[in-house]
Amino acid sequence: MMNKLKEIWELVKRPFVGKDRFLKRIDYYIIKKFLGTYVFAIALILSIAVVFDFNEKMDKFAQNEAPWQAIVFDYYANFVPYFANLFSSLFVFISVIFFTSKLAENSEIIAMFSTGMSFKRLLRPYMVSAAIIAIATYFLGAFIIPNGSVTRLNFEDKYYKQRKANTARNIQLEVDTGVIAYIDRFENYNQTGYRFSLDKFVDKQLVSHLTARSITYDTAQVHHWIIKDYMIRELTGMRENITKGDQLDTILVMEPSDFLIMKNQHEILTSPALSEYIDKQKQRGFANIQEFEIEYHKRIAMSFASFILTLIGVSLSSRKVKGGMGLHLGVGLALSFSYILFQTVASTFAVSGSMPPVIAVWLPNILYMGIAFYLYKKAPQ
Repeated sequence: MMNKLKEIWELVKRPFVGKDRFLKRIDYYIIKKFLGTYVFAIALILSIAVVFDFNEKMDKFAQNEAPWQAIVFDYYANFVPYFANLFSSLFVFISVIFFTSKLAENSEIIAMFSTGMSFKRLLRPYMVSAAIIAIATYFLGAFIIPNGSVTRLNFEDKYYKQRKANTARNIQLEVDTGVIAYIDRFENYNQTGYRFSLDKFVDKQLVSHLTARSITYDTAQVHHWIIKDYMIRELTGMRENITKGDQLDTILVMEPSDFLIMKNQHEILTSPALSEYIDKQKQRGFANIQEFEIEYHKRIAMSFASFILTLIGVSLSSRKVKGGMGLHLGVGLALSFSYILFQTVASTFAVSGSMPPVIAVWLPNILYMGIAFYLYKKAPQ
């Protein structure tokens, strides 16, 4: 047993120690530079963002008497990781451009190439660093930040600007197989919907049609609704049976949260919960879920973008040019901001229904993958 464990350990440590190890000292040097510059860039930009954000919102905080403890721990403790993750790809790009340009300017990259190292081999530590950032970005965006966003958005709703929806109109969803519910207007303050109807279909034939003046959600019991001033028309062939009443207690598999969608609600769901919510709403025929689909696919696409932008950054800045770091940073910033702009425009098309969300989210990556491949071919080999 011990011999077997030793063999496994030798296989595990082989890429990291000895002559044939996967990462050598120069790789650790580049990884340290990459991740160090990345963290420094995030810290610098976010410190400025926090100052500007607080300056903009401090009047509202003071007006609504927000306690300092809540401002620091409920809002800014969750504000920082949210925005760091949101602009992670931009920080990756700037970091790569910045420290790689310095390596090229100091002729360190020329020295590496003079030892026989190829450009493809030079990319190894960069891709390892990009993988670390991509995994961390996805894990944070999919599981950690959504939980923190609940606290942050609740704080904003209470002390800055109300985000929760109080009214919903023209609600239509499938509450069971072949059972379609419709509410003309729903008010959150009294949990009541007005002009309610419920249609039941069997083999695409209408067999029951209920109309009611109002329907109220009973918060004491899950899925329990109270229908008031109702009329039920039951259709059997050519016959019609009408039933009227003042009040009817019923169980309907729907809740106010299904149609009272809070602004940025997609940010507070973890990726598994987001996937479940999308599937559930699609089954019910609920149409307004593009933002949720975009958020789900964006978390994966943004993580993958770390590899693309790293490749573009290295290919651009590994060559020593007269313009130096300033030229590289200028081109890099133009490309990174154009990437963010293109992603925003594509997401807008998805929200309007002009483009499927998965295509809209991945289209910038596909386009910039082509740019990355072109620059890779043009880079010094």
